[in-house]
Amino acid sequence: MLPSSTHRTDEIALALSLRFHLFVAFARTPNSTYRLQFNQSFTFGSAHAIVDYLHALGISDYASSYLTAVPGSPHGYDVADPTALNPEIGTDADYWTWIDALRARHMGHILDLVPNHMGIAKSANPWWQDVLENGPSSRFAQFFDIEWHPVKAELADRLLIPILGDQYGAVLERQELRLEYAEGAFLVHCHDNVLPLATDTFSTILGVHLDAWLADHAGADGDELQSILTSSRNLPSRSSREPGDIATRAREKEIVKRRLAALTAASAGVRALVDATVTHFNGVAGQPRSFDDLDRLLNQQSYRLAHWRVASEEINYRRFFDVNQLAALRMEDPSVFEAVHRFALELVHRGAATGLRIDHVDGLYAPGDYLRRLQAHCANRGNAGSPANHSNLFYIVVEKILGAGEQLSPDWPVAGTTGYEFAAVVNNLFVDRRNAKALEDIAARFSRDRRERLSFADLAYRSKKQIMHETMSGDINSLGHQLNLFSERNRHFRDFTLYSLISTIKEVIACFPVYRTYVSEHEPISEHDRRYISEAIRGAKRRAPGVTSLVFDFIERLLLKQTPVSTPEAGGDRERFIGKFQQITSPVAAKGIEDTALYVHSRLLSLNEVGADPTCFGLDPSAVHAWLGERQRQWPSALSATSTHDTKRGEDVRARINVLSEIPDAWKAAALKWRALNRRFKTDVGGALAPDPNEEYLLYQTLVGAWPFDFAQGRPFDASTPRQAEGGPEPSRGTTGSGSPAAGEFVERICSYMTKALRESKAHTSWLFPDEEYENAVQRFVCTILDPRRGGPFLEAFVPFQARVAELGIYNGLAQLLVKMTAPGIPDFYQGTELWDLNLVDPDNRRPVDYARRREILEALTCRREVNDAAMAADLLARRRDGRIKMFVMAKALAARQRLRQAFRGEYVPLQTEGERADSVFAFARRDGSEYAVTCVPRLLASFVPDTPAPPLGAAWLDTHVMLPADAPPSFRDAFTGATIEAGREGPATALAAATLFEQLPVALLVAS
Repeated sequence: MLPSSTHRTDEIALALSLRFHLFVAFARTPNSTYRLQFNQSFTFGSAHAIVDYLHALGISDYASSYLTAVPGSPHGYDVADPTALNPEIGTDADYWTWIDALRARHMGHILDLVPNHMGIAKSANPWWQDVLENGPSSRFAQFFDIEWHPVKAELADRLLIPILGDQYGAVLERQELRLEYAEGAFLVHCHDNVLPLATDTFSTILGVHLDAWLADHAGADGDELQSILTSSRNLPSRSSREPGDIATRAREKEIVKRRLAALTAASAGVRALVDATVTHFNGVAGQPRSFDDLDRLLNQQSYRLAHWRVASEEINYRRFFDVNQLAALRMEDPSVFEAVHRFALELVHRGAATGLRIDHVDGLYAPGDYLRRLQAHCANRGNAGSPANHSNLFYIVVEKILGAGEQLSPDWPVAGTTGYEFAAVVNNLFVDRRNAKALEDIAARFSRDRRERLSFADLAYRSKKQIMHETMSGDINSLGHQLNLFSERNRHFRDFTLYSLISTIKEVIACFPVYRTYVSEHEPISEHDRRYISEAIRGAKRRAPGVTSLVFDFIERLLLKQTPVSTPEAGGDRERFIGKFQQITSPVAAKGIEDTALYVHSRLLSLNEVGADPTCFGLDPSAVHAWLGERQRQWPSALSATSTHDTKRGEDVRARINVLSEIPDAWKAAALKWRALNRRFKTDVGGALAPDPNEEYLLYQTLVGAWPFDFAQGRPFDASTPRQAEGGPEPSRGTTGSGSPAAGEFVERICSYMTKALRESKAHTSWLFPDEEYENAVQRFVCTILDPRRGGPFLEAFVPFQARVAELGIYNGLAQLLVKMTAPGIPDFYQGTELWDLNLVDPDNRRPVDYARRREILEALTCRREVNDAAMAADLLARRRDGRIKMFVMAKALAARQRLRQAFRGEYVPLQTEGERADSVFAFARRDGSEYAVTCVPRLLASFVPDTPAPPLGAAWLDTHVMLPADAPPSFRDAFTGATIEAGREGPATALAAATLFEQLPVALLVAS
């Protein structure tokens, strides 16, 4: 994450003073990556069909997630079986056909690994199903992070399964839980979940009618059935954790099922008994006592079915964040690591996967150990626990959010992160930091809401506390219970009450300045971790003055490994607490900040992004240069992302919203006028007007950012303008009464986005307790103001303002794109963003991409050989709203990057600017030996671009120059236009005139002639 505005200089200096990451070489380093979302609609065949397109575009490597996921998964991150390809995506033959196509073009792909958790929905996970059936005695019980002896004694050796949509008793008596028999096993169906019943309870099931049946069916069939039931009763206990018992149970229970399946297939009498028994257990509607036997049977299982809302307080398995359908893994266990990674590593060793992306690395118990083990396996060495050889690492990047001033551990054998921090820094280059106070005042005046007057630090603290109370209280209570057991074993700590320990833990976690620390029992604590822990304790003490400091001091000493331990058992308890504490701070931070605070803090939405710090309002070029220079020294092969499946809004939406930071007076006048025009369309819901002011302010920024280019060219919702928005997928064919199909699709998207934003902000509604009346009122507001029949005055005022912002956003978007492709790091592109990316948060950004259209555009750009680059650039600039200019810049820059690979892996040279518009140009050089490239982009153009903006060419730049190093070449060729650019003299130095650089295009990439 970029440094905060108040500590920017100090933290950049701190970053520069840190020891540099050891320079490493990777077996294969991508030149550029492109992230796909595999699912039923985008298969291996679909990926194969666009290999040639992406190759022509300049992409060297794909990134993807394609192991077996929960059926119907739209993204693949809910992996249910890591040992096979997802059959919904294609067959093995389809997969290898795709891989062969990549190899034929010397391309590779980065496999997305999800080591922290597995999908368990729809009974798709065979390992989880085995745990449900066999409890602690399952072969896979140690795979999942389960607390078999939780605070609630009734759940000892049982799993809480919160999948019911109502109270258990009501669901049972509505016959939504139904017993079934299939292939020798008894199961319970609950909507799309199929739950196994323990084999040792088969006698409970069949015993209901067994005596009466045997009286009429003496003989071999009856003997065999009794023998089967005896075998089932004699299975080792489901509570046993002895390896021998586990193996015996796993073997013998399957024999019981096979015998029962054979018997029911051969004996009509036994099958009739089974069918009659099933009917009996499923009860009779309207007769509550008829469900007693099914209730008793379910209570004998190793799980307890419960209403989904119970999860927040009583769940006893660790989840991914607060998602009940994603169960966390114990990846620190070597056997779990081996089982989860066996298939993926086979793909690595066969050369199919040429890189790895590690999802949510902070969820792991010991990320550093995990990454070292993974590198060792990728290198195919026998000692998986040995440190990786830094001379030839496999290419691995980690999804990691860095806090203000936080550095990725230089000891991790990886190429770097997936690029959230890069997006945050580069985005801030296009935010005018001089207007931070003005934007703050506008937001406060508009919102009229006490929440807006909270500092972001206060809002983040409050949001984390809210998350721990509403959706993760069970996790916190479990952690407090663990801490209480530790304290009870030491006479110096045993007087702390359970309540005081839990409340203190909440305060410390809410004040944690980063997502997590990485303290290990067997390694020294880093200065970073020591500082973060102490900072959290100080903040917690300040915010909870009524809590005795003794408890805080105890927790601080414990986290810093300063509490005495007299036995190995005590040492193990301390290590486990620290590990669990570190695993829980990350999801609390993510849910509290990313999924709550960022939907409330509305000063400038382009800053409310994953991995960004909304308090950092703009960065000067010097600070960005310092950050990029440090990145080149430490992480030159990290990914440089500007849009991902996790970003809150598309890169070009942010580029537009950034413009508001340059025009605070115009923005204030526009927003207040819109509010006055639309006030009559609000609805009173329980004494509150919907939307509230803060939500309305968020909506207007969203409309400014996401408004399709087509809609700015005249009658936005006229049925005579049915073309789709440039850069987006094909619109749905339905309308919402707003005119064209494209308009209807846009209104639907905004309504869906606002519903998600409302629930995430948790002010009037939430995912846990949705208020549909309030949500419907906000949707009516959206539909009304975007309806030309009722919202005409608003649209007449909105469209001209938005059109100017969109024009300026084009220059921001192109500049951001070129910086990404030429700055230190590996440029990473999210699917479809080669045209204007006007998507919002998922699922909006997961809509299908129209690759046929993109292929057609690229072919047209590359086949116009009768037109020189300068003429093509002029034509594309004149038609810049259609998005082709973005693809043109992308393709040309990637081609230059491929030709000058050494330069773009070489030195990063900040270039100074001089002249009246010096602050509006950002420039740097990349060089290695004779290879030399110069990037020049505009920023903060609103101050000198007229209200009807045209490309900032010629005289608009006045005397502005980009100063060159003394050893720079005397002339360059513009990679976009083909023009020769001669360096001139500016005093004693050589320089490039901005008027010349931007004469034909608003961005310039110069390569040595």
